[in-house]
Amino acid sequence: MTLKCSNITDIGVNLTNARFHKDLHATLLRSLGAGVYRNIITGTCVHTSQQALALALDHSLPCERYATAGFHPHNASDNNPESWQHLVQLWQHPKVVAIGETGLDFNRNFSTPTQQLDSFEQHLQVAKDIQLPLFLHERDAAGEFLELLTQYRSGFGKAVLHCFTGTETFLKQLLDLDIHIGITGWICDERRGEHLRTAVRLIPHQRLMLETDAPYLLPRDMRPKPKSSRNEPAYLTHILERVAHLRGQTIDELAQQTEVTVNDFFSLD
Repeated sequence: MTLKCSNITDIGVNLTNARFHKDLHATLLRSLGAGVYRNIITGTCVHTSQQALALALDHSLPCERYATAGFHPHNASDNNPESWQHLVQLWQHPKVVAIGETGLDFNRNFSTPTQQLDSFEQHLQVAKDIQLPLFLHERDAAGEFLELLTQYRSGFGKAVLHCFTGTETFLKQLLDLDIHIGITGWICDERRGEHLRTAVRLIPHQRLMLETDAPYLLPRDMRPKPKSSRNEPAYLTHILERVAHLRGQTIDELAQQTEVTVNDFFSLD
């Protein structure tokens, strides 16, 4: 069962995923009922970025919605001059609030490391000229990721590493670069998220945001366990509750702090 809480934003949700096609309206109604009143829909290539914007503009759907636009490292091989121009156009729209998802993922290498590095660097370069924050991804590539971030840090403004799962050392390096941190239901996984339960206490409240990354990363400790393995934005309240407990905060205090941070980061009202 989800907890009804103060209004909060899911900063990373993949509503373009096929698992939401049949019941998106009902999914967003549950989100709204749980207190998750705003969703930022992640774009991972030209097609999903265009879909994310279309969903953000769909007045028939509940909740406030915004979009990001970029090439996920898995899709870096699709980054070419023609497709890049489609992203440039998307970044001009007021409902597109971040550049990305972009970064490095050397775990599965759906695109080669060279393609990923080139695409990531291109996103970092454009962030100098376009007044939008960066929505970042990293997996098994911390060294190269930090190297590029450090090289370009003076040129871009705000950036968030979404779905942070790294070490305490990596976290401190990111905070030293003034990078925001997105926490997901990974922190609810007793098999993989134990180190995060200590690290999350180190994140300054003005650098912390929350997300589901739905339909992925269903929190493992939800009770009763949802019948479906699909994660959804309504479950962000469960993540909020867990993170607040680990940080020694009340749920409402953390909700209010993260909303202030979200509004400032994405330049929202």
